[in-house]
Amino acid sequence: MLRQPAFGRRLKKLRLARGLSQSALAGDGMSTGYLSRLESGARQPTERAISHLAERLGVEPADFESPAAGSLAHALTLTASTASGTAVETLREAYAAEAHESPVLRWQALWLLAQSCRPQGDHEGERAHLEELVRLGDEVALPELRVRGLTRLARCLRSLGEIPAALDAAVAAHHIAMESELGVDDSAGVLLALVSVKAEAGQLPDARSHADALTALVQGRTDALWAEAMWTAAAVRMRQGDYAAAQDCLEQALGQFPSSEDLTLWLRLRLAAGRLHLQKIPAEPEAAEQCVTQAESALAFVGTAALRQELTALKADLAFVTGEYDQARTLLGELARDELRMTYRDRIRLDILSHQLRVLKGDDSGIQGLRALAEQAQEDANIDLAAEIWRILAEALTRVQDKSA
Repeated sequence: MLRQPAFGRRLKKLRLARGLSQSALAGDGMSTGYLSRLESGARQPTERAISHLAERLGVEPADFESPAAGSLAHALTLTASTASGTAVETLREAYAAEAHESPVLRWQALWLLAQSCRPQGDHEGERAHLEELVRLGDEVALPELRVRGLTRLARCLRSLGEIPAALDAAVAAHHIAMESELGVDDSAGVLLALVSVKAEAGQLPDARSHADALTALVQGRTDALWAEAMWTAAAVRMRQGDYAAAQDCLEQALGQFPSSEDLTLWLRLRLAAGRLHLQKIPAEPEAAEQCVTQAESALAFVGTAALRQELTALKADLAFVTGEYDQARTLLGELARDELRMTYRDRIRLDILSHQLRVLKGDDSGIQGLRALAEQAQEDANIDLAAEIWRILAEALTRVQDKSA
């Protein structure tokens, strides 16, 4: 038997979530006065009353029970304070059980659920939460929530390699942020997404302009937002071939952002710096090796599968640049045995490296594979990535021709 006062509180929540008055819910089968006493906890519900109310509300009688995981507000508090796997699972269960809760409360739950997917490299899981988050943001109609949802979705879609959709989300977020004159943090968050996506789409002049606005916006700070802004600005400059400016931006972040602020971001900055040193012309493998060593020391404390894979991929690239081709193949083999939790671009980088190693062995499938990757990236509107692969293919063809000569 369902007990009071829990039944009354649950009944009232379900009624209000559907926008019903007491008289509308009671209908012809129950008096409004009796329903009022049920909601206040003054009367114990009979099985007949429970059946009538469940039918009127379109729920099962069991839905009047409190969810096993506890209230959504309780689960939100647990997750926000600990973010442990158990707390996240409790939040997931409570969210599924509390479909009648307010959109704002459900938005907060989805934000934390999406956030929990990110360190694990679960981009598909994050996307599912974020798409619902964006819908709820539109329902609530608060510009801050709409912008934050669209911004996070744009970055997630970029990680999945869906550049046109990511660009749409980033542009929409930027428009709302500008129109609503949002604060620095929200505006900078939008620009982070917009710069990254426009760079992937090959719109480098626009990306550079937005990157300059971003760094000006966060000037004087040394927090995580500032560090990400400097990293993003470095990435744009690197793609434009301005390696000196890229290194200057990244070195500022490396030197001024403390590991105590966010060790994961501190580690990822070292991985980004290592990749920058390898992409320079000429490459700087010794500097990249130093970044790898620093990242390895931090990995012992924040060692998610996604970060370990990212570091292994960087080591494979370093081995290739230094001519240790067997070591590069070994590292690729290690990654092949894992369930990859990488971004689309990082996965393609592994394929590129694999094809480059085939070319070195005289295997024509390497050339064909590089060409197929470039064509696919171009078709998917990953213009910057496509240009990078075409360049690598041209270098591989030159190498083959030199050998033939």
